[in-house]
Amino acid sequence: MVRCTAPVRGHSSASAAENCPACRGRSRGYTSYSYSPSYSHSSFSPSRTSGGGRSSSGGSVRSVKPRWSGAGSSILYTPAEVQALTPVRKSVEDLAEKLPDLRDVFLCHAWDDRKGAAKELHDLLQSLGVSVWFSEKDVGLGQPLMRTIDKGLANSRVGIVLVTPELLRRLPKEGIADKELSALLARDRLVPIVHGTTYEALREVSPLLGSRSGLDTAEEPMADVAAKLAELVAL
Repeated sequence: MVRCTAPVRGHSSASAAENCPACRGRSRGYTSYSYSPSYSHSSFSPSRTSGGGRSSSGGSVRSVKPRWSGAGSSILYTPAEVQALTPVRKSVEDLAEKLPDLRDVFLCHAWDDRKGAAKELHDLLQSLGVSVWFSEKDVGLGQPLMRTIDKGLANSRVGIVLVTPELLRRLPKEGIADKELSALLARDRLVPIVHGTTYEALREVSPLLGSRSGLDTAEEPMADVAAKLAELVAL
């Protein structure tokens, strides 16, 4: 008896069926053989990341919703962002119980950014219902600047540091922004927002601040950063 030379699932092509002594002449009705490898494809996935949420191609993969996101929220985070913001969120929740009248955030920025990037971030946050301590509106004429800043720091749940080229130029001079930053670094309630510069440049000026993970406007627009901050402090 002539036996078919094909695998169980049939010949891979019509020519192969034609060359088979059992199937010759019946190639028009051959069954296609498709090979299914036994290994798992789970070792490769476009959504897998390397380097704290940053994909191997250099972009960021946003696929995570933290526990504090509202049910209807469409905002997605990288795993690294969730890891960095989780302890800050815990502080927000703890302080909300003890001191419910605190401002949501204290915005630390360079003097040169007060009418530019800092005001843009302030306005975006306010439009989302976030109460922001901002020197441009919270330091009145004749008020002692440093004492007013101290009160602003003490009466805010979260500190945001807007890291720009202007801030990096100011910090080594140990001005007001440097004093604000020193106070914020002493607490576990600090979120750096890198804008127009890089974490590498920040680490050269302030290794301690550069070691804190935060958000980066090179990865997403300022409006999206503001939306994440608003979720972070929402109660």
